[in-house]
Amino acid sequence: MAVAMGFGRFAYTPILPGMMSGLGLSPSDAGVIASANFVGYLAGAVLAGLGWATGRERLIGIGALLATAVLLLAMGVTQSIANFVVIRFLAGVASAFTMIFLSSIVLGRAAQAHNPHVQSVHFGGVGIGIALSSLVIYLLADIDIAGLAGWRMDWLFSAAIAFAGMAAVAFLLKGETVTAAPVQEPPLVWTRSFVVLTLTYGLFGFGYVITATFLVAMAREGAADTTIEFLAWFVTGLSAAVSIYLWGKLVPILGLVGIYLAGLLVEAIGLVLAVSLPLPLAPLVGGVLLGLTFLMVTAFGLQIGRLLSPKSPRKALAFMTAAFGVGQIIGPIVAGWLAEGGGYTLPTLIAAAVLLACAVMIAVEGKRISAAMASA
Repeated sequence: MAVAMGFGRFAYTPILPGMMSGLGLSPSDAGVIASANFVGYLAGAVLAGLGWATGRERLIGIGALLATAVLLLAMGVTQSIANFVVIRFLAGVASAFTMIFLSSIVLGRAAQAHNPHVQSVHFGGVGIGIALSSLVIYLLADIDIAGLAGWRMDWLFSAAIAFAGMAAVAFLLKGETVTAAPVQEPPLVWTRSFVVLTLTYGLFGFGYVITATFLVAMAREGAADTTIEFLAWFVTGLSAAVSIYLWGKLVPILGLVGIYLAGLLVEAIGLVLAVSLPLPLAPLVGGVLLGLTFLMVTAFGLQIGRLLSPKSPRKALAFMTAAFGVGQIIGPIVAGWLAEGGGYTLPTLIAAAVLLACAVMIAVEGKRISAAMASA
């Protein structure tokens, strides 16, 4: 997860400011490149769910990690926007394959061992990768090797770490596979509760990704040096690494629906603070609250979806992932376009408003969703 998501998917965020200044990319250009990655992730998630990979999960997952490393390398040796779009699309496919196929192995083994902590550690790898990528890029700020410096060096070092991570995963998962044959599921039943959940999940994808894409660029706009940029993304990663574990402690108190609602509210507040607090607090507080919520809302939202559709869990996850993917694709494009005219404040506040609307929908529908989960 650290390689596929922390580097393969999210290293773009801390490297983006250097690309924008070094290549003259506009916020709109940056949004299009970011959206290409999310289009790839959506395509990869759809392809992975077609049942063709049963029994070959390890091979495909390791291959996807290798592809991630190669694509990170490719980002550092080109400067064409068209090439960036293609590379980030393919990186999105690779990250989806890794997420789905290797997670099926890891979480399957965790279920066999009756170890409830593996899920938190496994998905916490996303946050660890985010924090590590931020640290690497910060340390490389003043290094020039063979005439390579700045954003190119960032991508090349990220690729080197990804190659090492791929080798480690290949060793640790040696001989592991998933042998269960796919089971034909009945058609998905679109209850009111599931429709509301899927709608809020898609809108959440739109809301969170705006800050997840542009947080470091926002920090650069008013920061005196690169330290604030580094810390903003670093604390995002650290808080994301422990988010599912920490929020999981509150499930017995708030329930799954309550946790999902709280995550939406906390993230909305974080987005507002990210553009309203004075520097350097704004990106730091915004980063912490983003990290504490975006992984856990994703995880607990999918868990609620499975419980609402116990006879068709894979189809439920597929539709929710598709809705989430569409939101992720639209978010950076809209934010980049709006930022052209006056910075990131307006798109961030729009994202916060969308998340608050999601919270209202869940608050209104919460009792019905909880009852549907209990009776399903």
